Amino acid sequence: MSRITIDFSKEIGKIKPMHCVNNGPLKEGEDIRTGNFDKWIEMGIPYSRNHDASLCIEYGGDHTVDVWAIFPDFDADVNDPDSYDFTLTDRYTKNTLDSGTKIFYRLGTRIEHWVKKYGTLPPADYKKWAEICEHIIMHYNEGWADGYHWNIEYWEIWNEADLNEDDAPNKRTWGGTKEEFFDFYEVVSKYLKNRFPHLKIGGPALSGRLDWGEDFIKEMGKRQVPMDFFSWHRYCPEPDWLISKHNKFKKMLIDNGYGDIETICNEWNYIRQWTPDFLNNVKQIISMKGAAFAAACMIAAQHSSIDMMMYYDARPSRFNGLFDFYTLEPLKTFYTFKMFNELYRRENSVSVNSDDETVYVAAAKNESGEALMLCYYTDDDNAQPKTVELEIKNGKEKYDLYLLDEKNDCEAIGKYKANTPLKLDVNTVILLK
Repeated sequence: MSRITIDFSKEIGKIKPMHCVNNGPLKEGEDIRTGNFDKWIEMGIPYSRNHDASLCIEYGGDHTVDVWAIFPDFDADVNDPDSYDFTLTDRYTKNTLDSGTKIFYRLGTRIEHWVKKYGTLPPADYKKWAEICEHIIMHYNEGWADGYHWNIEYWEIWNEADLNEDDAPNKRTWGGTKEEFFDFYEVVSKYLKNRFPHLKIGGPALSGRLDWGEDFIKEMGKRQVPMDFFSWHRYCPEPDWLISKHNKFKKMLIDNGYGDIETICNEWNYIRQWTPDFLNNVKQIISMKGAAFAAACMIAAQHSSIDMMMYYDARPSRFNGLFDFYTLEPLKTFYTFKMFNELYRRENSVSVNSDDETVYVAAAKNESGEALMLCYYTDDDNAQPKTVELEIKNGKEKYDLYLLDEKNDCEAIGKYKANTPLKLDVNTVILLK
C-alpha cells in the first residue's frame, strides 16, 4: 500500500505557474465557426508563449509573431512604422490577453521542417535585428506605432538553436554555427537589456542538448551576457527525466554565475521516442495517459526548483492534448490543467510526502480553503491498480472528490472522508477540495 502524508499546517512556499502553455485561445466568429475561448478561461492559464503561432492559420499564419513576419523587408528603415506589419499579431495577442493569460513573447522564428529555410537563417546584421526587436517591444509596451501599453514582461531570444546542429541540410531552427549563435545572442541580449532594464530578457529555449547548453552557459558567463531566465525543453515519458534534465542545467547555471536566474521549461509533452513510434506518442498525448502524465509533470516540477513550465502545445496541432483538433472540445488534459489551477488559486503550497514514486501529490491552501491534487502515473502499460493510504494532518474532515479517469471528466463523485484509503487505477487524477 502506498502512503501519502499531507500537513496543511506547514506552508513550504508558493504554488508556481506550472500550467502555462505555448499559444493561445481561439475566439468563435473570427474567421472560424467554433472557438474555445470560454473553456480556455476555465483553465486559468498564467502565461502563454507565442512560439510556433505562425504555423496556425487561425492565429494569422505567416503574418503572425515571428520577427521576419512583422518586419518582412530586412533592408527597410528600422525606425519607420511603415516597415512593420503588426496587424495580425496585435489581434492574436489581444485575444490571449482578453482571456486573462499573460504573454511570454518569443523573439525569433518558428521551427521550419521544409527543405528550404527562411526565417531560421542567421540575420545579416545582429545589431539591426536587435533594433527591430526593440521596436516590437516598444509597440507592445510603450505605444509606439499605434501600439499598446500591455507590460509584457518576458522576452525570449530565439528557439532551439541546438537542434540538428550537425545536420547542415536539415537545420530547422538556426541555420548558422554554434559560435555564430553565441555572438548573435550576446549582441541581442546586451542591447535589449540595456534598452529595457526593467524587463526579463532571456533564452535560448534549448531543445535539451546538455553539451551544447553547457558550452552556451559557459560562454555567456565569460562574456558577462545578462540573462534573466534560462529556458529549455524536454519531451519524455517519465517526469523524472524532465526533473533530471533541469537539475543538470541548474548546476551549470550555478557554476557559471547564473544561479539566481529563473529556469523555465517552456516546451514539454509526452514522447516515448521520436521515431519510429511517433504516431503512438500522438495517441498518448490526446489520451487519459497523456493527461495523467501532464499532472505528474506539473506536480513533480512544483516540488523542484523549476520556476515555470509551458506545455507544448495549445494551438490546434497533434501535440495539443487540451482541445480536439477538429471540434475544439476539451480533451482529458484540459481537466488536468483545471485541477492544477485549483492549487494555483490557493497560492500557498503545503508539506506533502509520498513513499511511492508513481503517486504524485501537491496541496495548497489560502483563506478560501484547501485543495489537494493526486495522480497515479507510470509509463508501464502493464501497471495495476493500487491502494493509497492518505493521511491528512490539520485539514478538514471531509472534502469534495473530483475524479479524472477514462470515464470521468473531473466530475464530483461524492465526499471523501480524511484518512480513508483510496483505490486508484493507473493514469488517474484526483482533486480534493
